[in-house]
Amino acid sequence: QVRLVESGGGVVQTGGSLRLSCTAPEASMYAFRSYCMGWFRQVPGKEREGVARISGPGGTTDYAESVKGRFTIDRDNRKNTMWLDLNSLKPEDTAMYYCAVRLLACATLRSTDFNYWGQGTQVTVHS
Repeated sequence: QVRLVESGGGVVQTGGSLRLSCTAPEASMYAFRSYCMGWFRQVPGKEREGVARISGPGGTTDYAESVKGRFTIDRDNRKNTMWLDLNSLKPEDTAMYYCAVRLLACATLRSTDFNYWGQGTQVTVHS
């Protein structure tokens, strides 16, 4: 079991920025650095959408087309922490954002590939 805790959501205007954080407080540093980590988002009535992922030791990243050039995913394995920087936000970015862990190497941005999930943090972008 891997517990994940997200923070950093909020309400911003179009064009604004936010930083989301995700920590795994009980994971060992050795285990955390091996995890593939991802960010997903979901609005009511729609499927959960993959936003970005980052591999463990190498930090290789992958992004959904809709956020490329605007969002940046990063991690600090010494702090068991992952971030998602959201810039140039648009109203269509409004969603509940979740971080997730995949115990195996990164594969895709499908939610079914990930094993453990945080509780979510709300991002709301007003026009």
